[in-house]
Amino acid sequence: MKLPLRRVIFWLHLAAGLLGGSVVLIMSVTGVLLMYERQITEWADRGYRSAPPPPDTARLPVETLVGNVLAARPGAEPTSVLAQSDPAAPVAVSLGRESTVYVNPYTGQVLGEGSQGARKVFRVATDWHRWLGAEGESRDRGKAITGASNLAFLFLVVSGFYLWVPRRWSRLQVRNVTWFRRGLPGKARDFNWHNVIGVWMAVPLFLVVISATVISYPWAGDLVYRLAGEEPPQRREGGRGGPGGRGVEPGRGGGEAEEAVTLDGLDELWAAAERQVPGWQTLSLRVPDSADGPVSFTLSRGHRGRPDLRAQLTLDRASREVVTWEPYASQSRGRRLRTWLRWLHTGEAGGFLGQTLAGLASAGAAVLVWTGFALAWRRFFPRGRRAGARIDLDPISSLEESL
Repeated sequence: MKLPLRRVIFWLHLAAGLLGGSVVLIMSVTGVLLMYERQITEWADRGYRSAPPPPDTARLPVETLVGNVLAARPGAEPTSVLAQSDPAAPVAVSLGRESTVYVNPYTGQVLGEGSQGARKVFRVATDWHRWLGAEGESRDRGKAITGASNLAFLFLVVSGFYLWVPRRWSRLQVRNVTWFRRGLPGKARDFNWHNVIGVWMAVPLFLVVISATVISYPWAGDLVYRLAGEEPPQRREGGRGGPGGRGVEPGRGGGEAEEAVTLDGLDELWAAAERQVPGWQTLSLRVPDSADGPVSFTLSRGHRGRPDLRAQLTLDRASREVVTWEPYASQSRGRRLRTWLRWLHTGEAGGFLGQTLAGLASAGAAVLVWTGFALAWRRFFPRGRRAGARIDLDPISSLEESL
């Protein structure tokens, strides 16, 4: 006997939810925790802001600022420097992933270290979001599990949107799956919540999950370029592959002896970067790990989630000449789409409102998992069901009728 398509999709939907639901729940809860990571971190470090200096006060050279940090932290190795055009904002010098030290750009005074408490919370949340809390070599296994669960979640979002469509269109039936109802018994309540949240969060959840798939798998990223009619760029050996992985800084943390970081010549390169984008709001420098390697800058004329306002600049350290200049306008269509998807995942492409929507979608996903598990439990272990009683194979219509 041929099963109806709706019934087949339902059982596939249920199986995918049971198999990947626990991991999706972890990723959803941690996604909510990470919703306002940047704003909360900035708020925790607000004490390092200072009164704006008199007009036309010159900033100290970047070599001096970083040198002061290294004098206060002997043995530390700077990895990046971030400056803002806001005159009250300090310059942030990152010492690896674990520490950020702030310095006054006008006096050179080392102000202190960023909030360790806030950063630890977000670091733990990120580790669970990407790798299920795994460390070291075990992260590959964690990445594989979160990546596969994300694919299952993508199927759940698409199939769920199909399943919520009532068989018989009426005002009551549509209301049952698009609006919350009070006073319902447990099973009907879970069904109502599951469908209402699924309907309202379908689009933002789809964007969050499809962008996570692109981040998770190289083949998905390559597919974006192919859909744009382009050949995918060559992937660097040992690059940042895998689901949500964060690679090790080149030349940092390797097994070979490392070359001492030198700051010579960074002042001239920094000034050249400033001239490249006169109206920049944020300017970041990735501190090179060798004395003769190229120096990379990221310049932005807006908040960090807007790739159309960002540009990448690479300068030759010896000649000070431009090696690569990549403003948004020069990027291919595939590169632009791929970059937007990265910021759509966190919602930062839409600013504070986008972050809020992405966080609400993550919270909705957590409720979807919970209500989905509850519905599955009641289906397989109903109260008062006679031993050997037949499990209902057409649950959607029967639940709709009970509402």
